[in-house]
Amino acid sequence: MAGESASSRHIGDPVQYVRGVGPKRAELLLRLGVRTVSDLLYLFPRKYHDRRDLIQIADARPGSHAMILGDVTKVNLHRRGRGRGVLRVTVRDESGLLDAVWFNQNYLARRFDAGDTLLLWGPVRAYNGLEITNPGFEHVGAEEHGGIALTDERSQLAPVYPMTEGLSQGQLRPIIRAALDDYASLVPEVVPESLRARYGMAPICEALSQAHFPESADAKEGAKRRLIYEEFLVFQTAVALRRQVTKTARGIAFKTSAEFDRRICELFPFELTRSQNTVLDEIKRDMRTPAPMNRLLQGDVGCGKTVVALYAMLLAAANKYQSAIMAPTEILAEQHHRTVGKMLRNSRVRLGLLTGSHGTPEVRGEVERGEADIVIGTHAVIPSGVSFHRLGLGVIDEQHKFGVIQRGRLRWKGHSPDVLVMTATPIPRTLALTLFGDLDVSVIDDFPPGRKPVLTKRIQPAGLGRAYEFIRQQVASGRQAYVVCPIIEQSEMFDLRSAIETAKELDENVFPEFNVGLLHGRMSTEQKERSMGAFGRGEMQIMVSTIVVEVGVDVPNATVMLVLHAERLGLAQLHQLRGRIGRGTEQATCLLCGAPKSEDAKRRLEVMCETTDGFTIAEEDLRLRGTGELFGTRQHGLPEVRIGDFTEDIELLERARDDSAGLVADDPKLEKPEHAPLRQRILELYRDRLSLIGIG
Repeated sequence: MAGESASSRHIGDPVQYVRGVGPKRAELLLRLGVRTVSDLLYLFPRKYHDRRDLIQIADARPGSHAMILGDVTKVNLHRRGRGRGVLRVTVRDESGLLDAVWFNQNYLARRFDAGDTLLLWGPVRAYNGLEITNPGFEHVGAEEHGGIALTDERSQLAPVYPMTEGLSQGQLRPIIRAALDDYASLVPEVVPESLRARYGMAPICEALSQAHFPESADAKEGAKRRLIYEEFLVFQTAVALRRQVTKTARGIAFKTSAEFDRRICELFPFELTRSQNTVLDEIKRDMRTPAPMNRLLQGDVGCGKTVVALYAMLLAAANKYQSAIMAPTEILAEQHHRTVGKMLRNSRVRLGLLTGSHGTPEVRGEVERGEADIVIGTHAVIPSGVSFHRLGLGVIDEQHKFGVIQRGRLRWKGHSPDVLVMTATPIPRTLALTLFGDLDVSVIDDFPPGRKPVLTKRIQPAGLGRAYEFIRQQVASGRQAYVVCPIIEQSEMFDLRSAIETAKELDENVFPEFNVGLLHGRMSTEQKERSMGAFGRGEMQIMVSTIVVEVGVDVPNATVMLVLHAERLGLAQLHQLRGRIGRGTEQATCLLCGAPKSEDAKRRLEVMCETTDGFTIAEEDLRLRGTGELFGTRQHGLPEVRIGDFTEDIELLERARDDSAGLVADDPKLEKPEHAPLRQRILELYRDRLSLIGIG
C-alpha cells in the first residue's frame, strides 16, 4: 500500500499490507494468529533482551546464566540413535570461543551455518572448555548487528516475540516498527477520557510503542499496566452489562413455604449441614424474586451440592415448573439419575434422562409435553430439537467443563428461567467475585457429619508392591479400591502404565483372588454402566480407571485410591480424583505414585499431601498454572488476554471491576459518545456470544 494516504488506512486492514510483509510473510504471521494490522500491534513481546546484559565469552563463568553474541565457526552433530544425539555449535567473539550444546534436538542442526551471528542465553558450565547448555537462541541479521544493536538506539531493551518457522526476530521487529509508525495513531482510545485523566494514562498509541520498543524499564512497566487495565476494563464492563441485564429481566417469582420445605426435606434420608441450609436460604431468596437467579455454587467434592440443587429443582416442581440439570459426561448424568431416582422413589416427581445414548424420541416427547418434571442429561438437553413445556430452572454441573454458548442455550430453553451453576473446582472468593461478577456466589464449606479427611501419601514407583499389599488388606476387610492410570492404552511415545495393561496385570498376577474391573472413556455406555454397576454393588472389588472416574462415581465403600504417574496430573484433577473416596464414615487413603522431575510437579504432590482443603489447593493451583489454564479461558467465556494475567494482576482487575460498575451505572447501555469505542470493542470480542451482554 505504498503511497497511500493515512486516511485510507485502518487497523482492520489485512496484515500483508504492512510495509515489509507481503503475501508470503502474511501466511507465516497467520501461524501466530495475526490476520490484521490490529493483531500485529497487539502481538506483544513475551520478554525482552537487555543488551546491557551482554557479556564477552571470556567473562562467562561456570554456574552462571549468560547472554553472549558471537559468530558461528563450526556445527557438529553427533547422532546416537533415532532423534537422539548431541548438537555442538561453536561460537566466537573477539574474546574467545564457546560451545552451544543441545541434547536430543537433532532437528536444530539445519538451523545453523558457519558465519551466522547468534544471540545465545542460558546456563554456562565447564566441560572441555566453556559450554552453554540447551540455550535459547536468536539469529541476529547484519542490519541489526552493527554496534551489537539488537534494536534501534532509542532503547536498551530488545523485544522477543513468539516465533514460527521461517520468520526471525530480526525480520519481525522492523515489521512491527513499520506498523507502529503507520497505524498506531489510528488505534481507538477504548478507555474513556475521564479514567485516563484519573490515572494519568498515556495515549494508546504511545503505550503500544513503549510496550514493543520501550525507552526504559519504567516505560515498559507503565505501558504494560496501561494495556492490562484496558483489557480488564473491557471484560469487566461486559460482565457488568450482563449482570445488569440479568437483574432487570423479568423472570419467575417462585412461591416458597414452610409446607414446601417440610415435604422436600422428608425425601432426604439425612440432615442438611449448616452451610447447605445457608446456601438454600440464598437460593430460595433468589427464586422468590421475579428477577432470574444467576448463582454460582462452589463446594468441594462430596460436600452435598447435588442435594442443594435437587432441593431447588423440587421447589420448581412444586410450582409446576420443569427443571433441567446438565452434566459434562454421560457417566455423571447417569450417576445423578440414579442418585436422584433413589431419593425420589416415594414421590410423584417424574424424571427424564437425556444423553447421547438415552435421547430417545419418547423421552424428548415427555419433556415437551411436561411429563418430565426433572430432566437430567448432558449437552443433549440443549439442541434445537429438544423443547421444554415449562422450564423454570436450569442447573449446570461442573460448569467449567461447558462452553459459554452451551450454558446460554440452556437458559434460552425457557422464558428467563433461574440458573444455578455448580463447580467442585474451588475458586478463591476474591477471584470468583471478579471473574464471575455477573453471578452471585454461594459456598458450601463443610461436609456431612462422620466424614473423615482423606489421608494422602506419596510413594515412589519402587514402593508399588507395598501399595498393592495395603490395597489387599483393605479389600480383604470388605472395602473397595480405585487404581487410576493417566492413559487408556500403552503407547510407544510414553513410558506409562495404561489402564488396560494395568487391569490385566492386576487381575492375573497381583490380585487373582479379587474381581478387578476397568472403566475408561472409550467404553460403550452399556459397558460403563455394567462396570460401574458391579463396582457400586460391591461385586467388583478393584476398579482400574482413567481420570474419567474423577466425576460421576459415588461408592461410599471405596476407601483406597492409588494414582499411578500422579506427577502428570494437575492439582485440580488430583483433588477431584481424591474426592471419589472418603465418602463414607471409614478412614480413606489416597496413594500418589510418581517420580516428578520438575519443581512444579513435586510441589503439586506436596500440596496434595499437606491439605484436603479445596480452596487452599485452588490458590496453589492458581500460583502454579495461572487462571487461563486452571479455568479454561475459552470455557468461561473470557476474552483471550493478550498481556494481562488474571492471577498476577489482581489489583488492576479489581480496579477495572470497580470502574466498570461506575460506567454502567452512569450509562447503562454505553450510549454516550465517549463510551462508543468501549462499546464497539465489547461487541467485537463478544460477537459470537451476545447473550453475555445487554447491548448490540
